[in-house]
Amino acid sequence: MSLQAKYQSVLKLGEQFNVQDGYVKEEGGKLQIGGTAQTQYQKNQMWEEIKRIGGENPADVGADIKVAVTDYYHKHTVKSGESLSKIAKHYYDNASDYTVIFEANRNILSNPDLIHPGQELVIPFPK
Repeated sequence: MSLQAKYQSVLKLGEQFNVQDGYVKEEGGKLQIGGTAQTQYQKNQMWEEIKRIGGENPADVGADIKVAVTDYYHKHTVKSGESLSKIAKHYYDNASDYTVIFEANRNILSNPDLIHPGQELVIPFPK
């Protein structure tokens, strides 16, 4: 199996995230990948997938993934049926951190219990 095939799911994430200036090359038994993800969240997702496939310190892949936006962790478009606590659980693994998201979006939210599909929320960096 080629290294590109082994790490295909990482490459697909890069495509899904529309990583800019992306590159993939295999040399010396190592896969080199890189580019610029939009947010730190996207970069983290790609690294988590690399570690899922290759272990905590994979020796057969090198990744140089930069981040375009450093003002916030990610932006999230609200979908039907979501709540701030559900969104907080997704990004922070803790539903109680919904207040962090609420405070960061006070410019568009006046009540943490009232969010609407289509709203774009800033997701602050995890603590």
